[in-house]
Amino acid sequence: MAFKVLIPQDITDPGKDYLKEHGCEIEILDDHSVENICKHVVDADAILARTADYPAAVFEAGKKLKVIARHGAGVDNFDIDAATAHGVWVCRAPIANSNSVAEHTMMMILACAKNTILQDKACRAADYNSRNRVKGMELEGKVLGLIGCGHIGQLVAKKAAYGFGMKVVGYDAYADPAKLPDYIELKDNMDDVYKEADFVSLHVPLNDETRGMVNKDVMEHKMKNTAYVINCARGGIVDEKDLYDAVTSGAIAGAGLDVFVAEIEDPNRPLDPECPLFKLDKVVVSPHNAALTKEAADRMGLHAAQGIIEVLTGKVPTWPVNKIK
Repeated sequence: MAFKVLIPQDITDPGKDYLKEHGCEIEILDDHSVENICKHVVDADAILARTADYPAAVFEAGKKLKVIARHGAGVDNFDIDAATAHGVWVCRAPIANSNSVAEHTMMMILACAKNTILQDKACRAADYNSRNRVKGMELEGKVLGLIGCGHIGQLVAKKAAYGFGMKVVGYDAYADPAKLPDYIELKDNMDDVYKEADFVSLHVPLNDETRGMVNKDVMEHKMKNTAYVINCARGGIVDEKDLYDAVTSGAIAGAGLDVFVAEIEDPNRPLDPECPLFKLDKVVVSPHNAALTKEAADRMGLHAAQGIIEVLTGKVPTWPVNKIK
């Protein structure tokens, strides 16, 4: 009997092809609301999930559900306790988009360092003299501070150290210093990273410990006033009001943001064009697309599909989030 895999938000072909090659039937939804997912999950064996919400109601409705696989690394949109209670494996694709996010992070760092937004606007306004008024800076010799030294953080560090000659310092409460590359100088606490860094780059999940972690106290009292905050991790880690105040007051130099609090509050709501941060030339923004290169999208779908097949064939998934006995 074929397994049914529910895909509430469509993915690229490699993941779907892999599932079909392994005898699965797939159902792709046009509406990924919780109500519609609950309606269609009743006879599904697996879910290949993207950014929609998966609260307890989904796992209660999925009487046959054995696994939910995340198309990407973050699982803050899953009720993992509910999944576990209902005997559903949760797995993810943590390395599929790592290089894309690391490259995007470096793009944000470069855009901040070179005042790209200001120069772009000036050039489009035929203000050629901006080249003499607005000066960028070199990255060589500058300090990159990592909060989180996992796979993505390490890739950013490698590109920064070897590609641009930056010094890299980092903090990670869970890192084994012996397993970190020698181009990352591990600090004992976050404050030491904030104090030394010219760019503070965040590579941690959103949870109770990290929510609002980069706040007024950090930006006004711990970071350099010439430093930038780079967040390609999750909205909510940075307090956006405090960030706006810090940039406009000169407490820090600026920021690069790929993620926003609004996404956490409602993933389906468009970003507000009146968001105060969008009015600042010293804040570079992108629409949470750091991971959405063609290559990463293909890998995320494929790795998630592989996790599904592992569980459906009685194996432990390669990248589990929970553990089912």
